[in-house]
Amino acid sequence: MVDDNELERLRDIAVPAPGGEAKARALNAAMQAFDMDEKISTASKGTSAGLRLTERAQKLWRDIMQRKLIATPAITALVALPIAGYAAFEMLKEQPPVIGGNNGKVTETLVDKPVAQKPAPEQPAINEPLAATPAEEKKSVADTETRANSQMAPAAPKPAAEVDSLLKQEATPEALPAPAESGQLAAGGKAGSSGRVMMQLSPSSKDEAVRTDQPPAGVAAAIPASPPAMANSKLMVQPAPLPADQMQPQEENRDRIETFKTNPVHETAQDPVSTFSIDVDTASYSFVRRSLKEGSLPDPDTVRVEEMINYFPYDWKGPESASTPFNSTVTVMPTPWNEHTKLMHVAIKGFDVKQAEQPKANLVFLIDVSGSMDEPDKLPLLKSAFRLLVNKLKADDTVSIVTYAGNAGTVLMPTKASEKQKILAAIDNLEPGGSTAGEEGIREAYKLAQQSFVKDGVNRVMLATDGDFNVGQTDDDDLKRLIEKERKTGVFLSVFGFGRGNLNDQMMQTIAQNGNGTAAYIDTLAEAEKVLVEDASSTLFTIAKDVKIQVEFNPAKVSEYRLVGYETRALKREDFNNDRVDAGDIGSGHSVTAVYEITPKGSGGEQVDPLRYGQAKVDNGGVANADEYAFVKIRYKLPNENVSKLITTPVTAANEVSSFDAAGADQRFSVAVAAFGQKLRDEDQTANFGYDRIAEIANAARGADPFGYRAEFLSLVRLASSLDSNK
Repeated sequence: MVDDNELERLRDIAVPAPGGEAKARALNAAMQAFDMDEKISTASKGTSAGLRLTERAQKLWRDIMQRKLIATPAITALVALPIAGYAAFEMLKEQPPVIGGNNGKVTETLVDKPVAQKPAPEQPAINEPLAATPAEEKKSVADTETRANSQMAPAAPKPAAEVDSLLKQEATPEALPAPAESGQLAAGGKAGSSGRVMMQLSPSSKDEAVRTDQPPAGVAAAIPASPPAMANSKLMVQPAPLPADQMQPQEENRDRIETFKTNPVHETAQDPVSTFSIDVDTASYSFVRRSLKEGSLPDPDTVRVEEMINYFPYDWKGPESASTPFNSTVTVMPTPWNEHTKLMHVAIKGFDVKQAEQPKANLVFLIDVSGSMDEPDKLPLLKSAFRLLVNKLKADDTVSIVTYAGNAGTVLMPTKASEKQKILAAIDNLEPGGSTAGEEGIREAYKLAQQSFVKDGVNRVMLATDGDFNVGQTDDDDLKRLIEKERKTGVFLSVFGFGRGNLNDQMMQTIAQNGNGTAAYIDTLAEAEKVLVEDASSTLFTIAKDVKIQVEFNPAKVSEYRLVGYETRALKREDFNNDRVDAGDIGSGHSVTAVYEITPKGSGGEQVDPLRYGQAKVDNGGVANADEYAFVKIRYKLPNENVSKLITTPVTAANEVSSFDAAGADQRFSVAVAAFGQKLRDEDQTANFGYDRIAEIANAARGADPFGYRAEFLSLVRLASSLDSNK
């Protein structure tokens, strides 16, 4: 530790006066610097041809100050840039920027660096101290003295015309090197996308002495040397430039996705009944597909396994007539990912209404034209999608168009589809702009739907949007109550999502479920064709509403069970018989699939330990139907009725197949999709079940695949396999 007395002695020692020889050298250098015909000497490590950008800016500023130039707007604009550069440099000296991706080391980006004539000696890292020789230190001191004296010495002013000529010469593109890295300042005072420095200079700013401290390597070319910031200056310094591999801007992701926990395993003896609402939405599959095709695994909360399963058309056996709107098929098969369990596969097929028998449609297109829709995969794709739907409609169907941005407006009053060109022209003329008054738009859309209401027909609002409602009612619960109220009038609601970054999937699910409609996500024109053309009947024409499923498992045959998916559709046990409780709807020809993984009693695959004390016991002596696995109940309402009907199906050994390969192709393919969805959610049950096995099952069950949906699924499995480091 240094003694305090020693510090005091050092403090009292007088600073040696400069020698006469040093004063003479400094004075001589200063006089030479004021000679306008002589160039400032090149720095020892500068450019071999011409001045560096920092030296040109320094020389320009000194010439202006020496001539006591009266500031004008044009000159002020020209000198603002070097002043801003100097101020930014001073700030960077206080807190040097940390450049990501290079361990905090600054990388030199000088564009006017001379071409090497011979291999340069190995240099230490930029943030390591450089060892200077005595000769170099002496030269550095001399250079500093020379520059300081040259800037403080007086000079006679020259005419303004000569100064203007000088300014033009210094501002020519040939005099300034073009920026090679983002963040370097370009001619004209503009900066690159990163490391920008912007400054406003007051004309009343006073002349001040110029400091010649040089900024660190890598910053010099971007920020020219200039005098300290003026008293009336305003300075905004943006972050320092990033390396080339990190230059892509990161868009803020404002997607709202509902989080949920995976269904747990239930012990049958304690909780034998499972109840849920059916789900025919497909938004999750499209969202997953887009994520994978963009090179990233999807967020697990965007993966709703039931929506992925129900994305595909299946050839389940349907009902014979519309009086019974759907038929159920139950199959029990071995589980491909667990030898100790079985799968109970429940498939529902809706009655397929023939096109000639389809009722009239009264459709209101409710289209979001807010500013955020101004992207290629939003409003332009939306317009193309709705053009496809218009071409699908019959001549006596009715179309209205309501748009909403800052406020709602009616673009097209109810118009017959026979006037196709009028409808298409209204769609083509849509332009984005404004905020998002969705709640007002919904009210206006329902109002129009009521004006052209078709009794015993299809009355539906079709909402197309990319995200939140930020004007009016914006809370999901408030919107839910609004939709529930309007639903009772017989006008249903479907929701179609577009784009990413602002997608409110949670809101879409909420209002679609409570509006007796579907929620789909359209990421490509091919998906628009699938949803609005190929699946138009099931999308538009409802054959049964408020469809609920309840399964009671027999504890004598099933120890445990879990429902694969439907987490966001769970209902209370008592909700099944309550007709006031809303549930999902089934459209014409639509299919719905649910998969349970069950553990047969005595199989050894139980995950829940038996109770040591007070263990629940089941005595099946004399109990009817003791050989059943389960009892499946389906409750539904016809579209124009408010009282539900019941369909029941016992599940026995007659529904069982001996091996997984003995199950039908559609059953096996849907199981492959179920496994894929669980894999993407990183669920424990499929942790050791590889993507290769999923692809093998799906490929073997691909079938005819006329639209290529199953072939595309196989490509998604391969993509996920290559992206998943935990596979």
